[in-house]
Amino acid sequence: MRAPGGGPAVKRVREFAYAEWGAVAHDVALRLRARGLRALPLTLSSCAGILALQLVQHSQGAGDWVDRLGGVYATLPWWKALLRTPLSLFVPDYSLPVWGLIVQVVVVFGIAETTVGARRSLGIALLATVAGTTFARYSLWVGPHGFLGLPVEGLIGRDTGPSAAVVALGVYVACRYRAWWTAGAVVAAILIELVTITNLAGFEHLTAIAAVLLVYAAESWWQRRRDRPTGGPGAAPADRRPAGRSH
Repeated sequence: MRAPGGGPAVKRVREFAYAEWGAVAHDVALRLRARGLRALPLTLSSCAGILALQLVQHSQGAGDWVDRLGGVYATLPWWKALLRTPLSLFVPDYSLPVWGLIVQVVVVFGIAETTVGARRSLGIALLATVAGTTFARYSLWVGPHGFLGLPVEGLIGRDTGPSAAVVALGVYVACRYRAWWTAGAVVAAILIELVTITNLAGFEHLTAIAAVLLVYAAESWWQRRRDRPTGGPGAAPADRRPAGRSH
């Protein structure tokens, strides 16, 4: 008779899940128990902003203002695109279901906010968005026959929404907690998407991931440099949790 807890395969799956996500789940639960919904100001305000902008952009008359204030295009001057970037992060794409977007934001923004803090999460989200916009401009500049160039018709549309930020935040938190399989799975999914459907969104997501990986590498280098004087051959290995929150 098998043990109530399952066989060896089930045990290995549980061990893998705990090693990969146990520390993240612990910190998220700890933060939510301590503060409840007050621990999620960025996540809740982001969801409210996405829903409000979705309603406004589909209303007569007011919809144009959403595009004027938060519509980012690869053909815009850089200064205007940067001014619109903070709002563009929360402007939903016309072609995507808003409820699916809300679920992504709740899960990924919520995990990021309760583990690495609201300010760092917002900074990573904005960096990912700017990185994606930068790729669109580069692709437009090199033309469809240049390196990583895409057809012009795929670059001149409105480039808004939190999808790049969601992907980048997921990879960033996974790296901070050394959940390497999760980070690798996200990157692999983006690469598969690019191979099967070559489009601007896939390249923007990959560019956003590259940007946050550089941030993580810089943070890791700085952490090692800061800890070097107190470290030694007998020093304990680093914890899987982040060094600290930034709220």
